[in-house]
Amino acid sequence: MTERELWERYQRHLCVVPSVGLTLDISRMNFGADFLDGMRSRMDAAFQAMDALEKGAIANPDENRRVGHYWLRAPELAPEAGLKTAITDMQAQVAAFARDVHAGKVKPAKAAKFTQLLLVGIGGSALGPQLVADALGSHRDPLQVHFLDNTDPDGMDRTLGALGERLAETLTVVISKSGGTKETRNGMLETERAYQQRGLDFGAHAVAVTGDGSELDQYAKGHHWLRTFPMWDWVGGRTSLMSAVGLVPARLQGLDVDGFLAGAKDMDAATRVHDVVKNPAALLALMWFHAGGGKGAKDMVILPYKDRLMLMSKYLQQLVMESLGKELSLDGKVVNQGLAVYGNKGSTDQHAYVQQLREGVNNFFATFVEVLKDRDGQSMAVEGDNTSGDYLLGFLLGTRRALFEKGRESMTLTVKDVSARTVGALIALYERAVGFYASLVNVNAYHQPGVEAGKKAAGRVLELQGKLLAKLQAAKAEARSADQLAQDIGAPDEAETVFKLLEHLSANGDHGVKRTGGERPAEARFQAG
Repeated sequence: MTERELWERYQRHLCVVPSVGLTLDISRMNFGADFLDGMRSRMDAAFQAMDALEKGAIANPDENRRVGHYWLRAPELAPEAGLKTAITDMQAQVAAFARDVHAGKVKPAKAAKFTQLLLVGIGGSALGPQLVADALGSHRDPLQVHFLDNTDPDGMDRTLGALGERLAETLTVVISKSGGTKETRNGMLETERAYQQRGLDFGAHAVAVTGDGSELDQYAKGHHWLRTFPMWDWVGGRTSLMSAVGLVPARLQGLDVDGFLAGAKDMDAATRVHDVVKNPAALLALMWFHAGGGKGAKDMVILPYKDRLMLMSKYLQQLVMESLGKELSLDGKVVNQGLAVYGNKGSTDQHAYVQQLREGVNNFFATFVEVLKDRDGQSMAVEGDNTSGDYLLGFLLGTRRALFEKGRESMTLTVKDVSARTVGALIALYERAVGFYASLVNVNAYHQPGVEAGKKAAGRVLELQGKLLAKLQAAKAEARSADQLAQDIGAPDEAETVFKLLEHLSANGDHGVKRTGGERPAEARFQAG
């Protein structure tokens, strides 16, 4: 294809969304002239499914639930007056609480004001708020935000240790719909202990975002926490960023929540249009389908050329892979669908894995994210008349060309800036693209049976650990192998899991388990200390 032909293809296939200042260029995706027309009937069905979802149809049949994250930025579209009231009341309560915190009306007992915010959550309860905080935050924010998003003790020690004396002026927000998510529960308990060790009342520093009547809701009310905010069963974790999950930390951090919601609302309006060539979410879904043959055969590489969007690939990893990675279709057939997502940031990626993208295995398609505005204020020239931002654009366009020359497909999303409106629009864009793609490949985007299976397997592991500790305590003087102990607790087929548990227990002093013998698993012996 000549440069002139490529320019004409660019103009022909560029999708422009003036309401949010976004364009989507799909000209470097190698779809044929008849592809969009050939997908029309499938896309019409996807549009109809999305329309029904937004009107309140059961969109998650496995759990018999509606899917209402679109109502969060347009409460007037909620199918029932009670839902609209619940959303608007939540938004008003969050805003009022944040104002009181910033004004010092809600304050800690041993400090003048809250200056730090600690969010305890995992998955959708942490990834979205992390993206928003990193994209929009600054050192001028009234509260500086920190995260506990795992059950790694050392990670918790690092975060809580970094807060140090500032824990006295730290407001902690614990986010869990059920309150039973173990990683979040563990982070909450470790945080509570950290407060207690400094002579602080945790409840006077704590806020919960959870389901009504959940374990966390009961714990928060029983321990006199400052506030609880609602989570609803019609909002999934990975699409909860515009519920209290995202709005509580964003308001407390002092971010432009109104602009964030407005950007998402405007993108929703743009992506309801049933004309594919004018609908960027439909085009994204169709390009994913084209690139992977409708089977997810190629990975999605997200390359934002902006430090503030560095976490975009991490956020999309959950949104896309948890939504689309499914074994069964909606009619129960084994399909093993999904799209793998990874990414870095430009131009860092050019010093990381672009070498493979250009010359290695062609198993991906890239999405470049271009931000037109370099920074607030003027930039200095670093070489001749060129600024650092000029170089950043040069690297983006150069990398895109280098990939195209080798037959590697890519799209380019261009936005004006990294504002609250823009971030809200990007999130809404990808939420709807995921919904459209799920319809195209006939899977349920709104459940996560694989995640639940992992939680059940983890529960079995901890059950085995309890039996092991009881057996070791009952026979303190006797050192036994993993095989022997697996037999002793009635789990002979789980000797490997038993060995891994014993290896971990002996490496930590928490349970008093000691290891002797050789380095190989069969040589190792374990006993209670």
